[in-house]
Amino acid sequence: MCTSIIEIARAEGMAKRGDEWFPLSQAVVAYDHARHAPLGDVITLDFINTGLEPGARAGIELTLETARELRGALDRAIAAAEFEEAEVRGKGAVPSLLRAASHAR
Repeated sequence: MCTSIIEIARAEGMAKRGDEWFPLSQAVVAYDHARHAPLGDVITLDFINTGLEPGARAGIELTLETARELRGALDRAIAAAEFEEAEVRGKGAVPSLLRAASHAR
């Protein structure tokens, strides 16, 4: 039975299929039965460009446990990147964070 669980987000970046890279326009996250993986229901991630032919897609199917681990890894990497941008490079930092960092020196 289909779950109809689908989330769509704007995506900016690049994806690779075969030897070719293409720009992204959307990321689609869904929970449904696997189409390719020998698994039951899976989280499917599709990275697509709606302005290109239907094959402009990079897709993966993950178990729920793998999706949870990926979410944790993304959260940690995003937190570290935000710290790097704000504290180390001073880009997009909240002014109070910059003042606190300069007073700490």
